[in-house]
Amino acid sequence: MTKWVYSFGAGHNEGGAELRNLLGGKGANLAEMAAIGLPVPPGFTLTTEVCTAFYDNDRNYPSGLEEEVQTALSRIEQAVGLRFGDRQKPLLVSVRSGARVSMPGMMDTVLNLGLNDETVQGLIAASNDTRFAWDSYRRFVQMYSSVVLGVDHHRFEEIISDIKLDAGGLTEDTALTAEHWQQVVASYKDMVRNETGKPFPEDPRDQLWGAIGAVFGSWMNPRANTYRRLHDIPASWGTAVNVQAMVFGNMGNDCATGVCFTRDPATGENVFYGEYLVNAQGEDVVAGIRTPQPVSSTKAKPGETPMEAVMPEAYAELMRVRETLEQHYRDMQDIEFTVQQHKLYMLQTRNGKRTAAASLRIAVDMASEGLIDRNEAIRRVNPSALDQLLHPMLDPSAKRTLLSKGLPASPGAASGNVVFSADEAESRAGKGEAVILVRVETSPEDIHGMHAAKGILTTRGGMTSHAAVVARGMGRPCVAGAGGITVDYGAQTMRTAGHVLRAGDTITLDGATGEVFVGNVPMIEPQLSDDFATLMAWADAARKLGVRANAETPLDAETARKFGAEGIGLCRTEHMFFDPERISAVRQMIMASDERGRRTALAKLLPHQRQDFYELFKIMAGLPVTVRLLDPPLHEFLPHADAELADVARALGTDMESVRARVQELAEANPMLGHRGCRLGITYPEIYEMQARAIFEGALMVEKESGAAPHPEIMIPLVGMRRELEITRAQVEGVAKAVFEEAGHTLDYSIGTMIELPRAAIVADRIAEVADFFSFGTNDLTQTVFGLSRDDAGKFLPRYVELEILPKDPFISLDIEGVGAMVRMAAEKGRSTKPNLKLGICGEHGGDPASIAFCSQVGLDYVSCSPYRVPVARLAAAQAALGVEGDRTA
Repeated sequence: MTKWVYSFGAGHNEGGAELRNLLGGKGANLAEMAAIGLPVPPGFTLTTEVCTAFYDNDRNYPSGLEEEVQTALSRIEQAVGLRFGDRQKPLLVSVRSGARVSMPGMMDTVLNLGLNDETVQGLIAASNDTRFAWDSYRRFVQMYSSVVLGVDHHRFEEIISDIKLDAGGLTEDTALTAEHWQQVVASYKDMVRNETGKPFPEDPRDQLWGAIGAVFGSWMNPRANTYRRLHDIPASWGTAVNVQAMVFGNMGNDCATGVCFTRDPATGENVFYGEYLVNAQGEDVVAGIRTPQPVSSTKAKPGETPMEAVMPEAYAELMRVRETLEQHYRDMQDIEFTVQQHKLYMLQTRNGKRTAAASLRIAVDMASEGLIDRNEAIRRVNPSALDQLLHPMLDPSAKRTLLSKGLPASPGAASGNVVFSADEAESRAGKGEAVILVRVETSPEDIHGMHAAKGILTTRGGMTSHAAVVARGMGRPCVAGAGGITVDYGAQTMRTAGHVLRAGDTITLDGATGEVFVGNVPMIEPQLSDDFATLMAWADAARKLGVRANAETPLDAETARKFGAEGIGLCRTEHMFFDPERISAVRQMIMASDERGRRTALAKLLPHQRQDFYELFKIMAGLPVTVRLLDPPLHEFLPHADAELADVARALGTDMESVRARVQELAEANPMLGHRGCRLGITYPEIYEMQARAIFEGALMVEKESGAAPHPEIMIPLVGMRRELEITRAQVEGVAKAVFEEAGHTLDYSIGTMIELPRAAIVADRIAEVADFFSFGTNDLTQTVFGLSRDDAGKFLPRYVELEILPKDPFISLDIEGVGAMVRMAAEKGRSTKPNLKLGICGEHGGDPASIAFCSQVGLDYVSCSPYRVPVARLAAAQAALGVEGDRTA
């Protein structure tokens, strides 16, 4: 029979870290911590299989679950000497979610469960603190009503505000007495009855099952769905539910609660890093309602009171736990703890979220410390997270106007227009606008806006607030706790002592310093750390796939070399044609009515193309450069507005009607499937002949200057039939022969094709007979396999992903099942004809880690991607070679 519930703690551990998929990360780690002797309050976990059964059975629980929960609950009662629902010695529990991967703040939690009008008296007797008991009761009613009963959070805040006002204008929650909190509880219950039409549940068992149902229900709430979509977490995984005996950090000044990291999650420095609050529960730390204090004196600033000084014994125990957890898990841990009357309790540990810079440093440092080996260090860093390191930061010499300063919650810099809601951030970002999301504090409901924004600013909250943790995981710059700013949502303004900014005004965030500036501050390229270089060297030693860049400008080529590209895998020559100095000649060529006219115009383009290729070959210093001959249909180079058509007519010395007639002649119903690619080279061979001449002459110029011969790889696009490549190859070879005879010198080159049509994949064995290499153009291959337009599919693809028709947008991550099958087929067929056929990929998928893993699996020789994605591809290729992705937490 299926076991649905697993106990942990008090010497009865039925699971551990090896059951992470079944128990979720939180449940597995609680059991693991208990097993290695750490102080964990006893509890039990309802498995992820319960969640799956819950949704498969129309939100009904599987048979036998209730009995297993009762048995596990009895074990807790026996361990702590309290009884659930008992009016003299009540057991209170927490109910928390716990998916197999960390999803901070995305699902629901209920604390202090088991309180009612009778058991609160038992809590008063046990604690000898009436105020604590009623404060705990109001927290439970508020949390349960919001999470389980769906009552809006702000309704509770209104009641507390009214009672503070009636009590003489109190400002802090700490000023409220036991009588005040008792009044709050009564008002809460009245409001809940009015809002829901039912009384607040008094039976602890009803409360327990209501909370369990709410946690399972939160697996499918909008913010959790958004988070899973952003982080590629399948809905089928489900969440576990953890029920655990309560310990109280809000029972007095000998109590505390906190969140800490065994190393600095922003920098990776090997220092204990975290925050705590005396006399508080866990939600107080992350909510930012009170200003947290540093755990360690190492991170304390003047005026702050570290836990190390206030609770030295509990701190010393926490340091021992830190050491134990890092040695056991061999990774930086994110810890939640509570101190109750000087005794430390561990409530959670998990591999900590971290910035890309911290991820690199922690991986390299732990390898140097002997905690992990180099291969494990490579596995530890999420390749996609390297993007955080490769983009601009604020120019230190630029003038700037400081608006305010908060906490440097997530590094990086961003400028954008101020918005005050997550919905507005998403809406404006969808229209291409750069926005900064400004909030008093963020909540899990803001997840979509945080992802859409370039940066996040909050006026409340600490370094472990919701905004800080989520922003670091997303790689978004974040400044938290900027208390000098006052936000007025109604007026849509943010104010400081000297400035008033409105929605739409521009600000700049520096997440590394916590500074906020008025206006747009110029940025510069980042400086990469020694840790980056070290890990990249280890990755290069481990990987088998080559990594090239898609580049056609000197700047792109130089950037690619700087980031470690081993050549150019795609030079799109059509991008060169739009330069103002040559577009006139391009249009003259298009307008020509015969071959002679086209050759005359192409002769004007030849020096420009030759110089283009000369510069690329020179920068690449003998590395392979794959040049794709002209691909798009000719109409793309002609304007359509009358004013622009008139300019073309004047420049070409012809009349408007002739230009308009030519535009109409070139118009196609479906141009991306029309007269383009090799079809141009066959109907207008002079175009490819000019480009081939420019390539060979440019390469010979570089060899003559440097003595290092470049290796041009000439790629014919959109081939679907062997004969097409046979004809265009002969054209290129004829030009090569002529150029080499003129120069009295030869050099090596190769000719291949881009596989971007299903037919090409199907007959790849035939095409390989006349090809030196294949390069998979997966952008167009995805379009042609699916019958999708990349330009138009965005209107419905998000819905397809949401409904799980597709796991991901196939233009972002390769569709392994369909497009991948075509790639595999072409690779196998091509090499069946020509075993040494070189294979690469040059679509945007070449920079996607999941796609790179597939490329390695099917035996490609290299991937090619945008210059800034080259480090991502290098690391992903190494991870593919190592075969195990690992738990990458950056």
